[in-house]
Amino acid sequence: MLESLNNNKKLLPRQAAEQIIKLIRENQLQAGEKLPNEFDMAQQLSVGRGTIREAVKILESRNIVEIRRGRGTFVCEHPGLMEDPLGLALVEDKERLALDLCEVRLILEPELAALAAKRAGEKEIRKLEVIQEQIEKLCRQGESYLKKDMEFHELLARISRNYVMPRLVPIIQEGVSLFIEVTELSLAEETLRTHRKIVTSIQDHDSKGAREAMKEHLLLNQKKIQEKLWENKSETFIDGEG
Repeated sequence: MLESLNNNKKLLPRQAAEQIIKLIRENQLQAGEKLPNEFDMAQQLSVGRGTIREAVKILESRNIVEIRRGRGTFVCEHPGLMEDPLGLALVEDKERLALDLCEVRLILEPELAALAAKRAGEKEIRKLEVIQEQIEKLCRQGESYLKKDMEFHELLARISRNYVMPRLVPIIQEGVSLFIEVTELSLAEETLRTHRKIVTSIQDHDSKGAREAMKEHLLLNQKKIQEKLWENKSETFIDGEG
């Protein structure tokens, strides 16, 4: 139930936005579910429909709701999460960015894998196995496995049962896409081998094994990116000499 707001015209849209968030939370509205219409929310909050429109715009800018013209207002797929929360798309040096993201991933993901091994349920383990099988099939066919690789890491974040981890997924996924782009799929076999080790450790609920397997997985990526950087610098130097 929405609460009536204080009659301060400057603050009303923001107050209304917070009340709508409360409505989403208390009614456990899921991604894609529709919010009450503008008239109903305005009536419950004792404000004008213009205030509700402003509140919805605030929530849209925060990626909490999306407006579908002619259909209404709906909860976003990943409420509150932006596609590029750190503005990484604007960084020009992608190889350097891939290395820096690798450092961040080395801090986060080995522990994430350890938590997943400790807390994974049987259905989650099976889903992880299926995604890994799909990645292997794509690799054998010489096709891009980027989307499935991102699913693999996103599922690990959810399995960790840590509330914050899935919200770090956009950063992790940016790292996954960059690693594959920079290494030009040259680490496919190593990716499969280390993924298998991660999955096996999670199947065995072996936190230490999962931690070490993820660390190995990321260090291989880091080494390959460093090699690519060195190659590019060498080529630039040779071209300059010529």
